[in-house]
Amino acid sequence: MRRPILLLALTGALLPLATAPAGAAAVPDSTWQRLADCESDGDWHANTGNGFYGGLQIWQPTWKEMGGLRYAERPDLAPRRHQIAVGQEIQRRQGWSAWPQCARELGLIR
Repeated sequence: MRRPILLLALTGALLPLATAPAGAAAVPDSTWQRLADCESDGDWHANTGNGFYGGLQIWQPTWKEMGGLRYAERPDLAPRRHQIAVGQEIQRRQGWSAWPQCARELGLIR
């Protein structure tokens, strides 16, 4: 009986580590706005026909892969907060290099 109690205690202790990677910090809203200002002149409903949509200029296949379809068919049809939620997932998986030019201009990557 001691072993299951110990395992539950260890599982509970490790759960926060599994949901928030060490050193992970929330990206301020202002950073997402600055990125959108660079990518789309801050137009969260941008659809210029270049294959990238919304404020963060997300490619449609990436939107789909990162779960964006739960919010809207395309990024430009989703509210800002949902575009940022998908942007956070893109940033988590791909890093700031998903937005190479603007991330470099904003000092997010070298």
